[in-house]
Amino acid sequence: MSTDTGSPRIVTTDQLFRFAGHALEQMIDIVTGLGDELANTRPDLPGANSPYQILTHCLGVVSFWAGRGIAGRAVTRDRDAEFSAAGSPAALAVRAHTAVARLRSDLAALLPGEPLRHPPRPDWRPQGRETEFTQEEALVHILEELYQHLGHLELTRDLLRHRP
Repeated sequence: MSTDTGSPRIVTTDQLFRFAGHALEQMIDIVTGLGDELANTRPDLPGANSPYQILTHCLGVVSFWAGRGIAGRAVTRDRDAEFSAAGSPAALAVRAHTAVARLRSDLAALLPGEPLRHPPRPDWRPQGRETEFTQEEALVHILEELYQHLGHLELTRDLLRHRP
């Protein structure tokens, strides 16, 4: 990625979109593959979330950081509600596919090296982050979140399928 020093881009927005879209498509497949009951079930572990909640949270992350921070769209996010969400995996898949398409248009608004168009509240910054993100750093954060939660989702799926 480029920086404000004018260095050449190492990763293109098309590549970033491909990686983010790949993670989201895998999540969609997991959630829909589990069906209504398991997709809305939390594993019997303290603090665990259902697959439906994990994907809902990831959609919130993408919408907030790409939509609000990069594209400057008005985004209302209820982060706490993401972790209590439940519903139809098929309906969530439709929302997720819409989010993937919107992500592509949000990335078209990227201004390399520029600060976020609407920075988050200080308490929404990733742990240990004291300064504001650039738009490109927000993309890295989106990828971190998506792949971290894809791993959680894969583990959650396996726990739910093999529960006693």
